Amino acid sequence: MNAASPVRPQARPRDHYRVFRPIGTRWMDNDVYGHVNNVVYYSWFDTAVNAWLIEQGALDIHAGEVIGLVIETQCNYFAPLAFPQTIEAGLRVAHLGSSSVRYEVGLFAQGEPLTAACGHFIHVYVDRQTRRPVPLPPSLKTVLQTAL
Repeated sequence: MNAASPVRPQARPRDHYRVFRPIGTRWMDNDVYGHVNNVVYYSWFDTAVNAWLIEQGALDIHAGEVIGLVIETQCNYFAPLAFPQTIEAGLRVAHLGSSSVRYEVGLFAQGEPLTAACGHFIHVYVDRQTRRPVPLPPSLKTVLQTAL
């Protein structure tokens, strides 16, 4: 009896994502193997999503009553990226819950049609003081819906 083979992750095209933003690589992003170290990709995921939310006026990281905490993250790598490339981060909201959001993020070498890496992370939105989950504020929910 043969067990079903797991589905192998595949690079995604640009049309999978709703919002794009450039991210510059830095010399220090490269590791001894001459490409961006895997931990940097997670930083780019966080930067792409939070910068977009801040720019849209949906997140106040300094004084907002509600903040997003990452509870899960994952990434698949398909092609190397390296300094001095410009990265284009695509993002979309894959699931919108009452207090949580699953973001999917794709990282593209500038101008390339398929992701060099893609993955997701989940924010649970909580009260800044109590750290207990709260419903998504209406202004945040409105912005998130544009990326569904």
